[in-house]
Amino acid sequence: MSTSKKTGYQSAWMNEELALFRKQVRRFVQEELVPQEPRWREQHHPDIEAWHKAGATGILLTDIPEDYGGGGGTFAHETVVMEELATALVNFGTGVHSIAAHYIHDYGTEEQKKNWLPRMARGELIGSIAMSEPGAGSDLQGIKTTARLDGDHYVINGSKTFITNGFHTSMIVLAVKTGLTAERSSKNVSLIAVETTNLKGYRVGRSLEKVGMHAQDTCELFFDDVRVPASQLLGGEEGKGFYMLMEQLPYERLTVAVGAVACAEQAVAITTKYVKERQAFGKALLDFQNTRFKLSECKTEAHIGRVFLDNCMERLMAGQLDPATAAMAKYWLTDMQCKVIDECVQLHGGYGYMAEYPIARMWTDSRVQRIYAGTNEIMKELIARSL
Repeated sequence: MSTSKKTGYQSAWMNEELALFRKQVRRFVQEELVPQEPRWREQHHPDIEAWHKAGATGILLTDIPEDYGGGGGTFAHETVVMEELATALVNFGTGVHSIAAHYIHDYGTEEQKKNWLPRMARGELIGSIAMSEPGAGSDLQGIKTTARLDGDHYVINGSKTFITNGFHTSMIVLAVKTGLTAERSSKNVSLIAVETTNLKGYRVGRSLEKVGMHAQDTCELFFDDVRVPASQLLGGEEGKGFYMLMEQLPYERLTVAVGAVACAEQAVAITTKYVKERQAFGKALLDFQNTRFKLSECKTEAHIGRVFLDNCMERLMAGQLDPATAAMAKYWLTDMQCKVIDECVQLHGGYGYMAEYPIARMWTDSRVQRIYAGTNEIMKELIARSL
């Protein structure tokens, strides 16, 4: 967490107002979401009512201006929400929802912002980002979903996969090919905001069976001659999509980094409690030097991650977070997360492999962190460009 009584460390961005907000978020998560999470894992998606309750509680779009229905806060408010969800082991896609809202806020018209953002803040519209396709993941220039201009509408054809919030999504920021669609060029990538309610030709595919994050809905989306008003093109003209995606990815990658640090810290806390209580050979596991050394390493790495994350957050909120540093945060912190949690599983012994134990779910949930929002290998390529 951003405050640790034992180390005396407190994140510079944390203040009394955020501490009160954290109490509000924690109460909502513990009372409204945690009891539902086992059932959500079985059905592979949260209930739509949870989105409505989250909106009514004020934990959606916390860093979108109040003029557009948001909370009027900063990325620190978003961080508090993401930390509380991660600590409670609840897979609920508020981060992706916020990222979609930022595309609309930063590139939409005034009319679009007034129409969509307040409804997203209330949980009436659920946001998603649709970039990946069956044949194109990190390679955005390789997407094949097309949007052909026909009068005052775009006609969209194609499919998307691995879409977080896909089951319930009703506001999609959709990456498409426009213009010379046969060419492989970043100049042909555009973003269109698609409101899906009663949209002819739009279809949600199956909820994908994942290794982890079972309560998070991740789906395939299909577009068959879907007609969308041309006015819903984001950025005002075709071909700006790749630039907008690159501009927004530091925000997205930092949301991934927030979850990485929160999970690593929680894994250390859970495991510390376990090794104090678990007995072996007549004494607590913590009394073994190997246990103490391994947990010391984990705690140190999680703390280093926290300090780095705090620095990145301060730079983001000051408008100074560059793409290379965001890539460093995403790559290093998610690698750290997986390493720390794997060590914690080992310290749990056989119980660490049992799904009923939180550490086992954290282990399976965390692995995808090194893949989405750009694989960590892609992150290293981005960092290398700054050398």
